Amino acid sequence: MNFHVMTLFPDMITQGLNVSIMGKAIEKGLISINAVDIRDFSTNKHMKVDDYPYGGGAGMVMQAQPVYDAYKSIENNCKKKPRVIYMTPQGKVFNQSIAQELAREEELIFLCGHYEGIDERVLEEIVTDNISIGDFVLTGGEMPAMIMIDAISRLIPEVLHNDVSAEIESFHDNLLEYPQYTRPEEVLGRRVPDVLLSGHHKNIDTWRREQSLLRTYERRPDLLKDAILDKKDKAFLDKLKG
Repeated sequence: MNFHVMTLFPDMITQGLNVSIMGKAIEKGLISINAVDIRDFSTNKHMKVDDYPYGGGAGMVMQAQPVYDAYKSIENNCKKKPRVIYMTPQGKVFNQSIAQELAREEELIFLCGHYEGIDERVLEEIVTDNISIGDFVLTGGEMPAMIMIDAISRLIPEVLHNDVSAEIESFHDNLLEYPQYTRPEEVLGRRVPDVLLSGHHKNIDTWRREQSLLRTYERRPDLLKDAILDKKDKAFLDKLKG
């Protein structure tokens, strides 16, 4: 997977993603991060890439041409026309199913805006996906892009040390993950649930599934409408509802 990020702050991207699991995945060649500085495609001596908005108003707007030229410099080196994701609070909200869909791509381009946004004409020309990470506004698209790259990367085979963990954690089957415990058996006056010490794998699986259902019911009941549930799951939820 090759990630390309069009940004005014390339160091923010490279420094933010070259650590921990992402950094190791880059070292192994499982993913690559190409941070493209939009200012490099400015046509004026001051490397300016923004101007006042037509019609007036506060702030500045990023110009179309530098953004388009930065995009073409990436596209020209891709085997096929890549998807271009514009990080914007006006987009559909990012979730695990979108991450799974995007993880099947070979190349992804992220466009990070700043100021009051980007000239609409270049957005209409190159953007394929408008995506938000939530209903709030940030100073730029770099942090949302890094969040998405992290979520997508961990779904790529071999990026995680244990690929199974990507399949059974939060949002698997649209449910939250069950609680986790490690040594010692007792800490802060609290013991590990006996079932986890039993060695009885079927009982452990049942307990974990029920805990996932319980947590989702208590913390994110909105997820249940799209959750993949069998008869036992539905019976357990009915019992919770009384």
